[in-house]
Amino acid sequence: MMTQTVRSHAIPLQQVKLDDPFWSRYIVLIRDVVIPYQYEALHDRIAGVEPSHSVANFRIAAGLEEGEFHGFVFQDSDVAKWLEAAAYSLTIAYDRKLDEQVDAMIDLVAAAQQPDGYLNTYFTIKEPDKRWTNLTDCHELYCAGHMIEAAVAHFRATGKRKLLGVACRFADYIDTVFGPEDGQIHGYDGHQEIELALIKLYEVTKEQRYLRLSQYFLDERGREPAFFVMEWERRGKSSFYASPSRRPDIAYHQSHLPVREQRVGVGHSVRAVYMYTAMADMAARTQDEALLEACRHLWNNTVHKQMYITGGIGSTHHGEAFTTDYDLPNDTVYAETCASIGLIFFAQRMLQLSPRSEYADVMERALYNNVLGSMAQDGQHFFLCKPARGLADGMPS
Repeated sequence: MMTQTVRSHAIPLQQVKLDDPFWSRYIVLIRDVVIPYQYEALHDRIAGVEPSHSVANFRIAAGLEEGEFHGFVFQDSDVAKWLEAAAYSLTIAYDRKLDEQVDAMIDLVAAAQQPDGYLNTYFTIKEPDKRWTNLTDCHELYCAGHMIEAAVAHFRATGKRKLLGVACRFADYIDTVFGPEDGQIHGYDGHQEIELALIKLYEVTKEQRYLRLSQYFLDERGREPAFFVMEWERRGKSSFYASPSRRPDIAYHQSHLPVREQRVGVGHSVRAVYMYTAMADMAARTQDEALLEACRHLWNNTVHKQMYITGGIGSTHHGEAFTTDYDLPNDTVYAETCASIGLIFFAQRMLQLSPRSEYADVMERALYNNVLGSMAQDGQHFFLCKPARGLADGMPS
């Protein structure tokens, strides 16, 4: 049985000082090179690099300049992730220039927010009449989740409330759109992320509606009839990506079963571990034994049957996904960086629930191998997938 005393709590980052010969150099590299480099990349100011257009999209959505949307449908998340990373860096060591850059970026994000609280540059610029019509493909709630995480990190780092206010207005609006009532959308996003973000927002605001909304998204996933199939049919069986469109693969989005009945890691690996993280978070806060039991099963399957020695998960590039138990090829492995980061999140939440060494071991395995290998030592080159065996000059390596 779960008890109120089971869950441990992380120490606030402000109370942690890391003075380690290995990790200190990475902290300095990220502060002095990676964050400034990515700031310039978001502003399309790096020669020879494909333009991001991320900041330009926000400027257009805010009415500060004219133009068209460019980039992926989830391009907004790059700005949100930069803001979150910058907030963590400010927590560790204050930097006036970075603080000013962050404030300017937040001003831009706030200017792009619509009067009703909606915030998404793709739909604001390109398809304003199609909000929430393709949750399967278009990452609206995923982008919202990353902006919420950025807002929480920034508030914790600085005490400033502007971005937190943006996030709360957006979350309040989302809470009116989604839910069990008549006239609301009875669905969820194709890429999990907002579930864990809303729990973080609840942590800093103590606003119960955010916790309830996260719980709704988790509880609704996997119910019949399948939401993504119904949504696809309402769109005339069209897809954002594929033409001709195929019926949505609900297992790919982990919506094939209610979350408490899931036992095996399936589908897109990043989506999966983001959801498992939220499930563990929710189990801790609601004392939901069935949800925690599902987390234990999903952990055991993912870690003991579908994880590489490097802490990588997701063994195929087809859908960036899990395949079957013990199918772990070395040459065609995908092992996306984001999936290992999500696995670390999941492990950290499980460790908070139960002080078992295997959770910490997996955190370290994924961090020191798959995640650390995602960035070159110059802080300006990055790697998404991690094959365990490759070819160099025609010879096996």
